[in-house]
Parts: sequence; C-alpha cells; structure tokens
Amino acid sequence: MAETQQEEMLLDVRVAEASWLYKFYLNNEKAIIGVTSVCFFLLLWEFMGGPVNVYNPFPFLRVNPMFMSAPSLVWKAAVDLFSSGEIWNDLRVSGIEFFWGYVLSIVVAVPFGIATGWYRKMSYLFDPFINAMNATPRVALLPLVIIWLGIGILSKVGIIFLGPVFPILINARDGVKTTPHTLINAAKSFGATEWMIFKSVVLPATVPFILTGLRLGLGRALVGVMVGELYAATAGIGFMITVAGATFQTDKVFVGVLVFALTGMTGMEVLTRIERRFDKWRPKVGAAQ
Repeated sequence: MAETQQEEMLLDVRVAEASWLYKFYLNNEKAIIGVTSVCFFLLLWEFMGGPVNVYNPFPFLRVNPMFMSAPSLVWKAAVDLFSSGEIWNDLRVSGIEFFWGYVLSIVVAVPFGIATGWYRKMSYLFDPFINAMNATPRVALLPLVIIWLGIGILSKVGIIFLGPVFPILINARDGVKTTPHTLINAAKSFGATEWMIFKSVVLPATVPFILTGLRLGLGRALVGVMVGELYAATAGIGFMITVAGATFQTDKVFVGVLVFALTGMTGMEVLTRIERRFDKWRPKVGAAQ
C-alpha cells in the first residue's frame, strides 16, 4: 500500500513538471484516443471503398462500394435523405415505437424485479418463468406477437417491450438479493422497520444494478425496433434499411445503421452520466480509473 502511494506521488511530481502539451493529453486522454481511433478507421474505410480507392496500391484492400460503401458516400446519402425529408417519417415512427416499448419495459420490470428480489415466496413463484423467458429468443415470439397484436404499431411496441424487460427485471431482482447483509443487520440493530430498511438500505444499493439493466435493455430495445420493422412494416428506420438492402443501396443501409448506433451511444452516455451520480462510493478499478 505504501509503495503504491509512493508511486502515485512520484507520478504527480512528474506530471507537475511536464509540458503543457503532455498535461493537455492527460486531461483529455480518453477523447484523444477515441477520436484518433475513429478517424483512422474512417480514413482506412474511405481508402478501401471510397472514390479515392483507385489510388489504393493494394488490390486486396479495394472493396466494391456497392457492397461496402464509404464514409463520403454515406454522408452524401444522409444529406440527401434529410434534405429531401424522406427519412423524417421513418424517424418519427421508429422513435414512437422505441419510446413506448422501452418506457413500458421500465415501468413493468423495475417494480416487479424489486418485488421478486425482496419477497422470497414471490421469487420462488416467478423465477422459473423469468429465467425461461430470458433464455427464449425474442424472435421466436414474433409470430405470436403479430397474431395477438396485429401488424400495426402495437405489435412493434410489444416486440420492443420484450427485448429490455427481462435484463432490467433480472438486474433489479439481483440487485435486491445482493444487498450486503451487514448493512441490513446494522439497520435492524438500530430498530429500523422493514419499510425503513427497504427505503434506506436496499433501494439505494439496487439503483446501480437497475441502471446497468437500463443500459443493457437499451441495446435490446434498439434490436427490437429493427426486428419489429422487418415484418409487415410500412415505415421506420428498420423498414428503410430492409428496402435499401433489397435494392442494393448500401449507403442508405449504413445511414440507417448509423442512426441506430448514434441513438444507442447517446442513450448509453446519458445513462452512464446518471449512473455516476449513484456510484461515487465505488472504488475505481481497471479501465474505470
């Protein structure tokens, strides 16, 4: 422990005596490395499949733009889609489906997961069904959802709902179950009631698990948007990707994929910032440092 503290002090001294450029790098290391890697990837991709690939001296690195497109072609397609207004209705439809499916999964999964983790008999009763449904591929339920809810927006919301509901539910349940017994015993020793223990000890300890479930569920919900719009859809980003893929419009396919990716990245960043407000007590280890 003493050696670690001594190393940290020596590191602080070296940083204090370093140049302003090195200090700037240390303060922005995450952003600099991330931006550099993305720029390198985009340049390599453009060099392989863009208009400049004719200057590529390596034939095995040349890719037909019809199969892989290129950043410049994807950007041009995105500008055309947004300027013509063609994509706005698809964004609206997919946004409505995603919002209601994800929100409904949170409304159902969080209280139900907490209750399942808190009440033992409820856990015994519902755990087999929860584990079985979590292991069942959601795509296998797609025909049943369409039969039950039709081919309108309700079926899409139902498919999206099935994606995140179980990761959120299981994380909430396990968060309650893994609450440290030492904290519960300490609260009981001070005469706390069951409600006070739940409100003051169990619920705060479960919040980071719930937020982790929300992050996992976000990706599942976006997958649900794509899967739901593959069948019997007339609008939406998933529908746009399907039509563009069937007509070999690779650049439009990548525009749709980027819409999903940017939505997921934005949602993850928002949830990560919220999570940081609840886990300041956690030690930073590994890549989290």
